[in-house]
Amino acid sequence: MITGTVKSQVDKIWNAFWSGGISNGLTVIEQVTYLLFARRLDELQLNKENQANLTGEPIEDPIFTKKQQRLRWSQFKDLDPETKYTLFRDEVFPFIKSLNSRDDSAYAKFMKDAVFVIPSPSLLDRVVDMLDAIPMEDRDTKGDLYEYLLSNLQHQGRNGQFRTPRHIIKMIVELVDPQPTDIIADPASGTCGFLVAAGEYLREHHAKLFHNKKQKEHFRSGMFHGMDFDASMLRIGAMNLMLHGVENPDIKDLDALSQDGAEIRDRYTIVLANPPFKGSLNYEEVAKDLLQVAKTKKTELLFVALFLAQLKTGGRCACIVPDGVLFGSSKAHKDLRQELVEGQKLDGVISMPSGVFKPYAGVSTAVLIFTKTNSGGTDHVWFYDMDADGFSLDDKRDPVDQNDIPDVVARWKKKDPKQDTNRQAKAFFVPKQEIVDAKYDLSINRYKEVAYEEVEYDPPEVILDELEQLEAEIVGDLKTLRGMLG
Repeated sequence: MITGTVKSQVDKIWNAFWSGGISNGLTVIEQVTYLLFARRLDELQLNKENQANLTGEPIEDPIFTKKQQRLRWSQFKDLDPETKYTLFRDEVFPFIKSLNSRDDSAYAKFMKDAVFVIPSPSLLDRVVDMLDAIPMEDRDTKGDLYEYLLSNLQHQGRNGQFRTPRHIIKMIVELVDPQPTDIIADPASGTCGFLVAAGEYLREHHAKLFHNKKQKEHFRSGMFHGMDFDASMLRIGAMNLMLHGVENPDIKDLDALSQDGAEIRDRYTIVLANPPFKGSLNYEEVAKDLLQVAKTKKTELLFVALFLAQLKTGGRCACIVPDGVLFGSSKAHKDLRQELVEGQKLDGVISMPSGVFKPYAGVSTAVLIFTKTNSGGTDHVWFYDMDADGFSLDDKRDPVDQNDIPDVVARWKKKDPKQDTNRQAKAFFVPKQEIVDAKYDLSINRYKEVAYEEVEYDPPEVILDELEQLEAEIVGDLKTLRGMLG
């Protein structure tokens, strides 16, 4: 968790950009990302130098040559503002951009379109000094710092769409329970929040994997895969993972729904995603195999079909969908739900309150959890009716005491079709046949039973007597008023 001191320092950096004329949240984060990358390169070079000193051997594949030493963070950070600005703009930044010609890291790949827009030497000098003052020796601080920066996107209008609330992401990751051998993907990765959370979950629950050379290397370069077609998101997402210790994630510049993405099939053991809800594509833009699952132009349906296609057999998916996916009446909606229930194994449906994505969207959403089998396997489906997520469900989203998330996770881990049969409870199972009979409707209200308290009323004769008495009192009062007027 980010400390109050570091949080204050990050706030000062944000305010410095704001007062310096850069108010777009995404632009701020991009510019900070470039500076963090410059600092990171200097750290990597220092590690190589220390290793060489220990072994007495030459530095293997140095990042900076002898002639490029002035481009290192440790060398330029203390220069006067004018010299620092000119050096960074004309030499350091072009050097960072050129790395993608010889560096296969995910971040370096997406630097070719990067633009340095810090407008003045004084602003660069202030931001470099503030970043240098933040201790980033350990991975936790780096990751928390960047996550806190990204959280500011939630206060930057339309850019909030790139952020799924972190506590919702964490809940979904806990439900899926990633293992050290998994291959994890998010085909609509944005800032890579799901992938980062999966990595943090593994660090917390499977720390021994970092003592296993093969598993450690898999974590660093083979486990995490993201796709997006927004260059800013690709850079920010790659940096987010790098600062969380995933040194070489596979982040692709790709529209995963398109024919270009058709080669990525049967590849992952876990898919975690919050795909775009609103969108409509032309049929010719969509990979043909996805249209065979659900012939539709709606992105929220096509993405679920995509997740199925990208999973290996036995792979699991947890994704956020708008409620309409659960009960929509179009043929495409029904076909997709039928495929999940009949062709695959639908494990769970968690109905979330409509305020989860406020203030940017009030749409009701749900979490779908399913396993790819290509041979059915749905016997019962677990439903959960989630009323609260620990924050107020208005535009303010202030912390509150009511929070179903711990209960969601606890009940999921000990769920039992034989025991969880009470339809008036928060969580319960519904047999497959009942879902089939309901034309594959997956809305929880279709199956939940509401308990009504019995209210006892007086017999009709008593009520009539009371009405007559009341009427007599009113007539009497009216006579008294008439008398007062006379």
